[in-house]
Amino acid sequence: MALDIVKVGSVREAVALLATGSGTHFLAGGTILVRVANTGGFPVRKMILSDGLGLDAIDAGGDTVELGAAVTMAEVTAEPKLAYLKPVADSIGGPAVRNMATVGGNLFARYPYGDFAVALLALGAEVVTETAEGESTGDLEVFLSTRRSAGVVVRALRFKAPAEGAFRFAKVTRKHPHGASVLSIAAVLPERDGKIAGAHVAYGAMAETPIRATAVEAALEGRTLDADAIDAACKVATDGCAPEDDPQASAWYRQAVLPVHLRRLLSGEGRS
Repeated sequence: MALDIVKVGSVREAVALLATGSGTHFLAGGTILVRVANTGGFPVRKMILSDGLGLDAIDAGGDTVELGAAVTMAEVTAEPKLAYLKPVADSIGGPAVRNMATVGGNLFARYPYGDFAVALLALGAEVVTETAEGESTGDLEVFLSTRRSAGVVVRALRFKAPAEGAFRFAKVTRKHPHGASVLSIAAVLPERDGKIAGAHVAYGAMAETPIRATAVEAALEGRTLDADAIDAACKVATDGCAPEDDPQASAWYRQAVLPVHLRRLLSGEGRS
C-alpha cells in the first residue's frame, strides 16, 4: 500500500488533514509511528511532517516551563535549566532514539513505554493542543486517559518548574540502561515548613497509561517525609494500579516490587 508523506505550512493545515479519516497521522520523531508503518498494528497511509511548524522551542527561563511537542529527548538533556529531567530523558532509548524521540510523541507511547509522560504527569503538566475549533489547554491526566489523536495536534507541554530537589524519578528495567520499563515512578514533593505540600506522584507501566498515585499523594500530604510517612505511602502504593503481563514482567511482579521501589525513591534515591 502506498504511503504519502505530506509537508504542511501550519498546524491548522495539519489538523484539517488529520480530520479527513483513519490512516492519517502526525509525524514528529517517528520512533513509534515509523515502526508501526513497517510492522503493522494500526493503518498508516499518510504521514504529516512536523518540520517548520515551530513546535521545537524550549522556554525554561521562568517559573513556568514550556516544551514544544517536537522537542527531542536529546534537546531536553542538553538544556541546563531542565537538569532535573535529564535522568528521565536519558532513560529513553540510546543516543539515536533520543535524537529523534519527542516530548509530544512520548504521550502516545504504548505500554510499557511513555516514561517522559510519567514525569510530566508528576509535574502537573498541561497539554496545549490544536483542533479545528482552535487552540486549547487541558489537563494532561485527562488527555492521557483518552489519547485522542484524530484531528488533534499536540503543540506543547506546560508546567511549573519544581523547587530544587523536589523532583524525583526512578525507572526499573531488565535491560540496562535503556530497556522498556518494568515500572517507573516520578514524584514532585515540595515542602512548606518542613512538611509535604502539594505532593504529585505518577507511575508508568502500572496501568494501560501513566497514572497518578493519588492514594500515595494523600498519605504523604501535610506530613514530614520521615519513616512513618514513607511506611504509610508504601502501604497504599498499589492502590488504583492495573498492570499487565508482558515480556518485561508479569502483573504480579510489578505489583510486588512497586512498594520496594517507591520506598527507595521516597527515601532519597532518584532525587534530582
